[in-house]
Amino acid sequence: MSTAIPLEKLTKAYIKLREQRSKLAAEFKAQDGELLEKQDMIKKALLEHCKEHNVESVKTSEGVFYRQIKRRYWTSDWESMYQFVMENNLPEFFDKRLNQSNVKQFLEENPEMVPPGLNVESEYTVSVRKK
Repeated sequence: MSTAIPLEKLTKAYIKLREQRSKLAAEFKAQDGELLEKQDMIKKALLEHCKEHNVESVKTSEGVFYRQIKRRYWTSDWESMYQFVMENNLPEFFDKRLNQSNVKQFLEENPEMVPPGLNVESEYTVSVRKK
């Protein structure tokens, strides 16, 4: 694909667009942060209402709000967790995804050992920097 537009002009336009996007993203992040803080204050007030009145949900003319327990699980001892998973045949404890950096490093160090079922997709990308 050949272009009639000079490469210098395309590079300059790309950098300008990237800078504009960065500025917009920063403005959005700042404004969104302020809105999130306000939402958090309201959430706390609604949770406090549920606690004080020992209720799980409240219906208002504007909508319904309810509280629920949200749990997160993690481990501080991966070696023991892995051993537990293996001993109890619980592979569903883990997400199904590959660590991209570790797979890349493994394949670079062991080009003759390609894991069965491994798919690889490569594509060229362009990076643009200011001079």
